[in-house]
Amino acid sequence: MNWNQLSHAEEWILFEKNIGPYVGIDEVSLSQGELYTILINKERKGRSGSVIAIIKGTDVRTVTSVLLKLSRRRRFQVREITLDMAPNMEQTARICFPAARRVTDRFHVQKLAYEASRK
Repeated sequence: MNWNQLSHAEEWILFEKNIGPYVGIDEVSLSQGELYTILINKERKGRSGSVIAIIKGTDVRTVTSVLLKLSRRRRFQVREITLDMAPNMEQTARICFPAARRVTDRFHVQKLAYEASRK
């Protein structure tokens, strides 16, 4: 009951300390067809500490409004962001991680999110 993210956890959660230089972003359906955007630290390879953010929905405005809550210093420490070919993910990456090189790979995050959910 004392969790500082309890009031908004149904809409989004952030774990800023989990961010690293290599992140991935993708949409994933976690339940009943609801889409979520997930941001992960790729260096954690699905282990503890891999989830940076889970945001309900995939709309650019919704996702960027949450990811911009990450400190500027943390967002600019990201050197590379891997994403799929969806235009909304490209725009979100460009806005939230302007210093990062964007790499298009449509399968990366789904596999890591699946592995993280099994642990």
